[in-house]
Amino acid sequence: MDLAYFWYEAGHMMLAPARAATDATRIAFKNPVNPLTHTPYGKAMAAGCELFERVTRRYGKPAFMLDETLVDGAPTTVVEQVVWERPFCRLIHFDRKIRDPNRPADPKVLMVAPMSGHYATLLRGTVEAFLPNHEVYITDWTDAREVPLVEGEFDLDTYIDYVVAMCRALGPDVHVMAVCQPAVPVFAAVSLMEEADDPAIPRSMTLMGGPIDTRRSPTAVNLVAQERGVDWFRRNCIVKVPPPNLGFWRDVYPGFYQLSGFMAMNLDRHISAHWEMFNHLVEEDGDSAEKHREFYDEYLAVMDLTAEFYLQTVETVFVEHALPKGEMMHRERRVDPSAIRRCAIMAVEGERDDISGVGQTLAALELASNLPDEKKLYHLQERVGHYGVFNGSRFRSQVAPRIAAFMREQDEAARVARGGRRAQRPAAAAG
Repeated sequence: MDLAYFWYEAGHMMLAPARAATDATRIAFKNPVNPLTHTPYGKAMAAGCELFERVTRRYGKPAFMLDETLVDGAPTTVVEQVVWERPFCRLIHFDRKIRDPNRPADPKVLMVAPMSGHYATLLRGTVEAFLPNHEVYITDWTDAREVPLVEGEFDLDTYIDYVVAMCRALGPDVHVMAVCQPAVPVFAAVSLMEEADDPAIPRSMTLMGGPIDTRRSPTAVNLVAQERGVDWFRRNCIVKVPPPNLGFWRDVYPGFYQLSGFMAMNLDRHISAHWEMFNHLVEEDGDSAEKHREFYDEYLAVMDLTAEFYLQTVETVFVEHALPKGEMMHRERRVDPSAIRRCAIMAVEGERDDISGVGQTLAALELASNLPDEKKLYHLQERVGHYGVFNGSRFRSQVAPRIAAFMREQDEAARVARGGRRAQRPAAAAG
């Protein structure tokens, strides 16, 4: 049995006294009564102690902290509500307390957050951009080490089942948005729903930087999976959760393994960022130091994935390329993208994406061969990498408005198809 997780837990416990002593030292050198506090030595000591504490701590699940938004220019309270729940996921609704009961309903958006190591709060900026003009729901995936073994397994098939169940819970007027990893299970779920003529088929789905066909513009991530094969990952990446976690003895791909991989990809950048933070603290540049804290509080907070989900995803998506080959199966049913005839599809890619190369998401539009062209849209965002596809200034100013306009077009088309007149809506409402 691989004891890596046990040693990781033991190391964290053994460092606890050192972290406590370091934090106490930092407080002492931040105390204005201490004559050394305002000296270069005192500032360097306090900065060094904070960095030590931060790089050795375990980061918990962050909060969305989206308590307010602007609706029609007016500040509006936002309350998080759990509207659907299963052992491995909760569906959160960002309920806007709109005071005008006669206000027209906004498009309903289901954001399927990636289950690839980070928490759903990675999409905080994505949610924030859509809140003013949309009813937003997001998948809040559960850390696998917190799910008891009695709850059973969670694999790619279960993931697809969850997506179908959430679409049925929200109704056929929902617009699904899949960011990165969920592009494949969401695309598969909609394909299966279309083939079964499910009454809850989503009105549209937006696939953003997703690995639909990783044979196109393969990135370093794709090539590693292809070269090593699923057996290598089974031997080297899967460990058992140790006590006292609720998921004790569950096989997982642990978050700290994933974080090591994330950090290794750009190690020099992370070292430079921490050195810059040390200097910001010494120079008492509070704003710059706080930006560093905010970024790494999110980046270093990782969750475990169930082994069966991780390995099935590696094999199906990155090794066998089963979906684009027409060979992907879901509980003995073949996933047939050509069955998609009603759900509109938008594919969004980043020009500099080093995780999902250009063309990998675009493949979805080609696989949905029986979907009318007027229900397909492709957007390649210039000068952004993987995270720029769903966050950042260019996302807010260029990507999000295009997605919002696409969703409203599908809502309008559905209304006209039901016999209604085409509505006149100000252009600003599409943002």
